[in-house]
Amino acid sequence: MLSPAPPDTVAAIADPALPVAVALPATATPLSVDAPALSAPGNRTTRYQVRHLTRYRYGDRVSVSHHILHLVPRPHPRQVCDDPQIRIVPAPAARADWCDYFGNPTSYCEIREPHLCLEIESTLQVTVQPPTIDLAATPAWELVRAQTQVPVDDDDLAAAAMVFDSLLVRATPDLCDYARPSFTTDRPIGAAVMDLTRRIFRDFRFDATATSVSTPLAEVLNHRRGVCQDFAHLGIGCLRALGLPARYVSGYLRTLPPQGRPRLIGADASHAWFAAWCGPAAGWIDFDPTNDRTADANYISIAWGRDYDDVSPVRGVILGGAWHELTVAVDVEPLDELPPPDETADEIRDEVPAADVAPVP
Repeated sequence: MLSPAPPDTVAAIADPALPVAVALPATATPLSVDAPALSAPGNRTTRYQVRHLTRYRYGDRVSVSHHILHLVPRPHPRQVCDDPQIRIVPAPAARADWCDYFGNPTSYCEIREPHLCLEIESTLQVTVQPPTIDLAATPAWELVRAQTQVPVDDDDLAAAAMVFDSLLVRATPDLCDYARPSFTTDRPIGAAVMDLTRRIFRDFRFDATATSVSTPLAEVLNHRRGVCQDFAHLGIGCLRALGLPARYVSGYLRTLPPQGRPRLIGADASHAWFAAWCGPAAGWIDFDPTNDRTADANYISIAWGRDYDDVSPVRGVILGGAWHELTVAVDVEPLDELPPPDETADEIRDEVPAADVAPVP
């Protein structure tokens, strides 16, 4: 979380995508990376009801605030969003909706009513289809890099734009050195990126106390600790250091409670991962280094861009406020899905550290 601003000043605030707060009863044992949740099978089409509540409480009245929101799922070949609604209290004096440069649905709101608390709640239904992925059938990574250097259509051009440095991800020789063992000569790019994803999962420890939104990527690489935002940036930086396009994806990850416990409202997670351009035929493939997997129907994409700075769920500028306290709760509820196959759910790393547990009514 960013440091509080002094009273009667203009302060820029952002809603960190991770970690999120989660509603847990006082008698429950908080989730941690040592006791991960269970993921649901993600190989079937699933329709979800999603609720994302963001609440800011301020130490003094905020007289005016301006906010940019990325809370509505973007158009995606594998997901369809129905009836998205955004409730803002106090009610905005002005609001506008558009798609940003990357095609992400974006909202702006201006609040002129003095307030001590701001609530932004998004609700929507979204249907997600599982991907069909054959990582071994993707072209050699060298070929993809060569094609990126000479784009021939709009898709190639959009991919090529994701090779360049961005505000939070800058390619360095150290990142190139870390990536190299995965990218052997003529290796299919999908297999190479999956190997990189697996190495990040193995070499780096999930630690919600190790980093903040502003922690440099070089520090993450050096200390080998962080959260999903850091690991997504790391994967992106490694690929860009090799001349390969990669983008940051912000969204939600459906989880199941530990075995024997009921499903808890608000206990799902905001999440982040990265996508790699795997050539015109395969297109973009999503990889989750926090959980050592490709994204399936458990993943809901909200927005993508060059890095976290492009897709922060809630960001803004306030006048006043003194200090602020942020609470976030996410609920991803499956509504319709096919009967599960005869399989055992895999374990995943939850994005909710015990230290950030906070009740949300």
